[in-house]
Amino acid sequence: MKKQNQRNFTQESVKAYLESLNGHTTNCLYDLVMNETEKGLLLEVLRWCKGNQSQAASLLGMTRTTLRNKIRKHQIKP
Repeated sequence: MKKQNQRNFTQESVKAYLESLNGHTTNCLYDLVMNETEKGLLLEVLRWCKGNQSQAASLLGMTRTTLRNKIRKHQIKP
């Protein structure tokens, strides 16, 4: 059984997405993957920290201001 790590999970997700296009093309795949990954990361860390933005920012290794900007960017409801 293949060990599931973030890289493998991302590769499998991107492959499934590309296969689902059924020959159609897409633009900005990098931006799509990065935005969805970042939003998922923020949502899960905020849930883990029970909405405590200071704790979440610390866990993520960023300032609370940066976290708040990313929350706004992804339209995450606190």
